Amino acid sequence: MHQIIQDLKSGDTLLEKVPIPRVGSGKVLIKTHRTLVSLGTEKMLVSFGQANLLDKARQQPERVKEVINKMKTDGIQPTVEAVFRKLGTPLPLGYSQAGEVVEVGKGVTEFSPGDRVVSNGNHAEYVAVPKNLVAKIPEDVSYEEASFTVVGAIGLQGIRLVQPTLGETVAVIGLGLIGLITSQLLKANGCKVVGFDLDEEKLKQAESYGITTVNSGKQDPVRFMEEFTGQVGADAVIITASTQSNDVIKHAANMSRKRGRIVLVGVIGLDIDRADFYEKELSFQVSCSYGPGRYDEEYEQRGNDYPLAYVRWTEKRNFEAVLEAIRNGSLNVQSLITERVKLEDYLEIYGDMDGGKSIASILEYPVDRTTEGTENTKKKQLGRTISIPETDYKGGKGTMAIVGAGNFTQAMILPSLKKGRAEMKYIVSSGGLSSTTLAKKYGVPNSTTDLDAVLRDEDVDGVVITTQHNLHAGMTIQSLKAGKQVFVEKPLALKPEELDEIITTVEETGNTVTVGFNRRFSPHAEKMRSFLGERPGSMNVIATMNAGHIPPEVWVHDLESGGGRIVGEACHYVDLITYLTGSKVVEVSMQAMGTDPKENTDNASIHLKYENGSLGVINYFANGNKSYSKERVEVYYQGNNLILDNFRRLDGYGYGKGFGSKLLKTKQDKGHHKQFELLTQRWKEGGEPLIPFDEIVNTTRATFAAIESLKKKRPIKIQ
Repeated sequence: MHQIIQDLKSGDTLLEKVPIPRVGSGKVLIKTHRTLVSLGTEKMLVSFGQANLLDKARQQPERVKEVINKMKTDGIQPTVEAVFRKLGTPLPLGYSQAGEVVEVGKGVTEFSPGDRVVSNGNHAEYVAVPKNLVAKIPEDVSYEEASFTVVGAIGLQGIRLVQPTLGETVAVIGLGLIGLITSQLLKANGCKVVGFDLDEEKLKQAESYGITTVNSGKQDPVRFMEEFTGQVGADAVIITASTQSNDVIKHAANMSRKRGRIVLVGVIGLDIDRADFYEKELSFQVSCSYGPGRYDEEYEQRGNDYPLAYVRWTEKRNFEAVLEAIRNGSLNVQSLITERVKLEDYLEIYGDMDGGKSIASILEYPVDRTTEGTENTKKKQLGRTISIPETDYKGGKGTMAIVGAGNFTQAMILPSLKKGRAEMKYIVSSGGLSSTTLAKKYGVPNSTTDLDAVLRDEDVDGVVITTQHNLHAGMTIQSLKAGKQVFVEKPLALKPEELDEIITTVEETGNTVTVGFNRRFSPHAEKMRSFLGERPGSMNVIATMNAGHIPPEVWVHDLESGGGRIVGEACHYVDLITYLTGSKVVEVSMQAMGTDPKENTDNASIHLKYENGSLGVINYFANGNKSYSKERVEVYYQGNNLILDNFRRLDGYGYGKGFGSKLLKTKQDKGHHKQFELLTQRWKEGGEPLIPFDEIVNTTRATFAAIESLKKKRPIKIQ
């Protein structure tokens, strides 16, 4: 299939060939018939992509602060590489789509193949969208009309926040696409609507709907509103304009009546004069996209709806309300269409976004009639794998497939494998775009969304799994049963029963599992182990992770999808201490900050007791400062000390080189490159697993025991 993307590095808007997305749990696969180009939003994204690095930084000053902090902790080179990786990630365009359902994922019961639907999907021939961002199209609404739904919901949500009543006067500042839709919906709500803009064509368009209009460049908007309302002022103002000027918010305040309401839907300068708001007791609110549920992972990604009795208008119910307004004629969208362009001619729209006068542009998609209807859809083989031309793939023993194409894969795994001369035949992702981008960059011959097809390929000897945590165990088991060796990023499993099934599968298949506990492969850890010896005696190890705050709504905290940060991240240090002590954990206890800490805490101290009498303490804290070292390890052993700071510097005390002698100093190296170099070698040549499987199992059980200890408030023994 084809998809429109914005290249943030070159500034080009491209039509990219990518695999059809995989339909995950709770999602709907839709074949696109029409998409609406939202010129305001998309012009802003295209302009950002075309800007030079300095202008990009000026447009996002908050990101500059993040970059400076990262330089302090990680160094200049890793930070520069991270910035360019981000710019090298293409941005999919579009968010107002209409099409036909061809597949539904697990747990989706309200949609079936053949249903006509709208969604916030991108400009792509197929999109996979969470079910709460999909709504059915009424029979007498066309795909073309329905493609306005999501953009219309943005305007509708602004109206919901204003809470207009019959007969009120509402000003709409900015008569672009959203402003014209907002004006029509307000009029349908029984309001007297006054629209403000500088463009005569847009003013004429608004007048055709019975809207009173004002050219703000020719008339004083505040004086006009005073005269129009008999010196009362507007009951409410909805701002749908896009400008950096502060004049808009000042005009909005000055034209409002006492205790009036102002809602911002667009993007404007917000240097607010307190006096303008204070004297009139004005209320000001910023509208969030399509409505309640937006950016809430529980609602959007996990499909948990808000009860209608408590949240009447969610984003999905706003979609349905816009569709009904189109159906009953109170919202006329056909009159807004300036041009209709076939997908392959997309540059007719994107090639001249600055000079164009279009209000609404429609992209038309090729319709393959054989995909319509349930039975024909089942028979059709969807194109979930594409070939990348002119790669340097040679094949042979040890050939790999990379499953997952997220930030970590891009930043660390693929560069490390490439450096280690790994032969990679596939990159797998759920959406197809990220795997295609990375396959092109690293010379991998196939981008796919079809893991089953990859596992059927006898050329593939090993699978590298780097997906969301809840998928690790299932994909590991599936790959082992397909006869593949497995490398999986931590954690190996989120639940004891998952771990038990993996152990059984390893025993039955004889295939190996390696987990991405990379820190034991860092030169600093290897140096520490060399000082401690192959069979060290008892020691004390304190590992501190200044992990940094992650907002509670992010998936890593969710016990079902992320497992929490103790299981998902602190496992690194259980393994590292296991490596340094040369022993296994036999008992675990954990205490967490707070009066009633939860299982997904990320401020805790874990105490580990080892078979050889060693003790380990892992302080996993998320409440520290970013400028302080992220990771620190201290070893106390037979009158000696080893201090590792942020995988950059190792100091030793008592080792005959003077007090506080520096044993090793390098650029930050957490062992990723060495780990993947060895993995590539083992899969090509054979040999023992990189990490003994019983140690991997012991480490994983230790993290489960830490959570159990927190819940039961006592130490937990590990069998």
